[in-house]
Amino acid sequence: LLQTESLESKGHQTKPPARLTEASLVKELEARGIGRPSTYASIIDTILHRKYVFKKGTAMVPTFTAFAVTRLLEEHLTWLVDYEFTARMENQLDEIARGKDDSLEVLQRFYSGEAGLKHRLSTAVDDIDARTVCTMTLGTTESGVDVDIRIGKFGPFLSSGDDRADIPRDLPPDELTLTKAIELINEKAEGPRELGLDPESEKQVFLAIGRFGPYVQLGEQEGKTKPKRSSLLRGMLPEEVDLAVALKLLALPRELGTHPESSEPVMVANGRYGPYVKSGSETRSIPADHAGPLHITLDQALTLLAQPKAGRKSAEPLKVLGADPSTDRELKLMNGRYGPYVTDGKTNASLPKSMSPDGIDLEEAIALIRKRESMPKRPRRRKS
Repeated sequence: LLQTESLESKGHQTKPPARLTEASLVKELEARGIGRPSTYASIIDTILHRKYVFKKGTAMVPTFTAFAVTRLLEEHLTWLVDYEFTARMENQLDEIARGKDDSLEVLQRFYSGEAGLKHRLSTAVDDIDARTVCTMTLGTTESGVDVDIRIGKFGPFLSSGDDRADIPRDLPPDELTLTKAIELINEKAEGPRELGLDPESEKQVFLAIGRFGPYVQLGEQEGKTKPKRSSLLRGMLPEEVDLAVALKLLALPRELGTHPESSEPVMVANGRYGPYVKSGSETRSIPADHAGPLHITLDQALTLLAQPKAGRKSAEPLKVLGADPSTDRELKLMNGRYGPYVTDGKTNASLPKSMSPDGIDLEEAIALIRKRESMPKRPRRRKS
């Protein structure tokens, strides 16, 4: 007969799977047979460029726009986002490359066939309601009013009755709870907080929260002239900002003095990637362990400017394969973000899946480089 001598309770919470990084996304694409080593970079560039994801450290965080687009495709064009469809399309492209299928016939079937894209899109358009697709209900307030996430022309925002509020761009969707949403809506409804008058201009200084986070503002908008604004520094909490701090923020960028060698002004500013000092064409980031842009001195700024600019370290090759006899350029086997590739310093060529990096020799590497050189170059994407 077994007897229980003691019981001990232990709590356990299931952790959600880690967010995808560029490397783990490539592994997932490989496992599903989607894409090729030569297309992985363009796939990642596309989802970043279209703001379907944003980077948080090394993690790729999906945006609300991505959720709306995925919802649209899954509900109205299910076949188009089926993993098997994508894999089959890749196989068709391989058949075209081998000369076993005709590219024009494949495109004709895909677009104008009985079950082609043209027919399916014309049918789906009548069923799609843009407002429904671009609205996600987060929850309901105590008063019974729905709190919705909506994707508009200028990005996602919160809607609750007649109230609206911007969603901070760096806020991951899984961190936007109903409580956080109501907090953002209430902050927006309260409007900018008055901090006091600027002694020089005698204009009111406000603290407000916008799409890009909290900021301070000098005066109100007059006609088409926008008032001066300045974002809060990283790590600075809105409740800690008073009039004195706000005026220092609004004074950025400010001049610290003159560089003794170049006679150029030495400036300090708060930029997109954090605070920095600048003199002429030379810029240096202000490290976290240094005095911030509100307190840095001219001597400290000159010390930073005197330091060599941090450069990107070149990666070590996995193997040096030898020189190409026709160009005299040295070929190297490298390990990149999307797998191994060979390079002669001018052209990069990814290794096919069937080729082992350990067994590649100089002749095979030259053949890969020649094949890559013969391919037409893709036009660079222009910034809108």
